[in-house]
Amino acid sequence: MNAMTEKTTKHETTVHAPEGLPWIEITREFDAPPERVFEAHVNPDLVAKWVGPRDLEFRVGHWDARNGGSWAYSSSRGEDVFEFYGSFHEIRTNERIVQTFTYRGAPDAVALEIARFEALPDGRTRLAIRSTGSSVEERDALVTSGMESGIREGYERLDELLG
Repeated sequence: MNAMTEKTTKHETTVHAPEGLPWIEITREFDAPPERVFEAHVNPDLVAKWVGPRDLEFRVGHWDARNGGSWAYSSSRGEDVFEFYGSFHEIRTNERIVQTFTYRGAPDAVALEIARFEALPDGRTRLAIRSTGSSVEERDALVTSGMESGIREGYERLDELLG
């Protein structure tokens, strides 16, 4: 096949913020098995290659992906630095990650995130994440911050990495 007719697979990232509820649901399918998608979420060298928009520089501060472990990273664009941190509550290999997520600029707005990795036919994976904040107002502030475009672009980058 030449480049003009070569088929590429692109999956949509669904971000759903239900009215009046303090959570966000993110769903995305990948053309890779759960083992590879999971590894890209727990291996800091891989995480650094795909998280967030392309125009941000990503740096892992520390990463201890285990039950009871913690993580911290920062993203920067010019002089603007965005720092995030959290704890890994549960890591169930190739199945599930439960962690907290906090933006250092809003330390009272801690989210609990549960990511599930579901095997699909043909060696594919469905990733489903629910991120629950402490209030609808916190969730709405996150949604209006531009996080949705960062999530979509990050998962496009993950597709490329898994490709």
